[in-house]
Amino acid sequence: MSIQKPSIPQGTRDFGPAVVARRNYIFGIIRRTFEKFGYAPLETPTLENLSVLTGKYGDEGDQLLFKVLNSGNFLKKQKGDKITEQVTAADLEAGAKTVLPKIAEKGLRYDLTVPFARYVVMNRGTLTFPFKRYQIQPVWRADRPQRGRYREFYQCDADVVGTDSLLCEAEIVLMMSEVLNALGLTDFTIKINHRGVLRNIYQALNTEARETDLFVAIDKLDKIGRDGVTKELLERGFSEQAAGQLFELLAVEGSFTDKLEKLRAAFGAAGVPTEAADAYKGLQELGQVVDFLTAFGFEQFDHLEFDPTLARGLSYYTGCIFEIKINNVNMGSVSGGGRYDNLTGAFGLPGVSGVGFSFGVDRLYDCLDELNLFPESAATTTRCLVTNFDQETMPLLLPVLRELRAAGVPSEMYPESGKLGRQFKYADAKGIPYVLIQGPDERAAGQFKLKDMKTGEEKTLSLEQVLATLTA
Repeated sequence: MSIQKPSIPQGTRDFGPAVVARRNYIFGIIRRTFEKFGYAPLETPTLENLSVLTGKYGDEGDQLLFKVLNSGNFLKKQKGDKITEQVTAADLEAGAKTVLPKIAEKGLRYDLTVPFARYVVMNRGTLTFPFKRYQIQPVWRADRPQRGRYREFYQCDADVVGTDSLLCEAEIVLMMSEVLNALGLTDFTIKINHRGVLRNIYQALNTEARETDLFVAIDKLDKIGRDGVTKELLERGFSEQAAGQLFELLAVEGSFTDKLEKLRAAFGAAGVPTEAADAYKGLQELGQVVDFLTAFGFEQFDHLEFDPTLARGLSYYTGCIFEIKINNVNMGSVSGGGRYDNLTGAFGLPGVSGVGFSFGVDRLYDCLDELNLFPESAATTTRCLVTNFDQETMPLLLPVLRELRAAGVPSEMYPESGKLGRQFKYADAKGIPYVLIQGPDERAAGQFKLKDMKTGEEKTLSLEQVLATLTA
């Protein structure tokens, strides 16, 4: 029998114990923050019906869905004892769109938002609105793997549905900043924009070219630059004058409130109509978010930027739009989100407004790793190693091991008796910070030696003193 070389699918990864411990460190900070703000945990299945997933992410998103073949002989269909052809030659000739519905009814979860919407609709009779939930689970996308982009990755979502209150947007900013501060990330920018501002920009250009073409072009600004966006706008029917006016509006400078005031004046000068009640709704709502943050006592406005070029998620976001960039790492955004007015409409429950955002844990991990921000304890699971002198000593130390664990000190005993040097090497290789030693002399005196593996310092202590040291 030939030996097969082991491998894993491209765009996926194994996580060893140290990496898992560090990831759990990130998850723990995010989870505690979400719960502090009143969000409850939720989990949905790995598999969703393709009918739930398709059509929710645009044509490109549909292409990136991982489809799961039906179980059994997916090319044939069985009714009782009769087996018939499921896929015909004509189906194969017609192409994938004809064949796919016959051989795949389910797909891997693409994100956490659509399954959340499906859950809300299915359980609307038992939920308390506004409904606040967070969800930390993996998702899958058939994307081209690259640095910071994987085919299997975790998302950490927090959403609230059933309310239009902009307090929710303000609290998203608070949660974002709290998580980043707790992770030790200090050079970050929380960018915020509003779909209404983008609409006003389009109105200010006074053009008959399509609004969506403008938004798609703006969304590419950080990738293709001003010249690339200008070229695309000209190809889409915008005039050179309109393109020039666009960049004047996008280049507005100053503080958050300065930008709001300057854009309001620019929209008025460009003839954007003001008679409608929601004429400058985007500017008004962004100002209210700032008012809420100020009332709360938010102290990091230097990290909050009103960015009129932010144009993500325009197929579903209807209000505020969020994005986080870590400035001192060459990495894409680590978080994004926004307000949506009809999340559940596709499932027969229209008019339920909500707002939410998501952290990309894999990108956060890469940022912390590159900046060396993981604390040493984040990669360590065992705090104390109990040494094993010989077979006679081992049973006598098992109660001590029990005491350590009962006190909440993650501990283990070296399973084989032998030289201490070998056991010290084991502790050092695993990053265990303390080693507890009790040889014949210490046992006769009713004491222990506790060795700090980082400093090499040894202290002679009673068991009570050992517990106090390790639980301090």
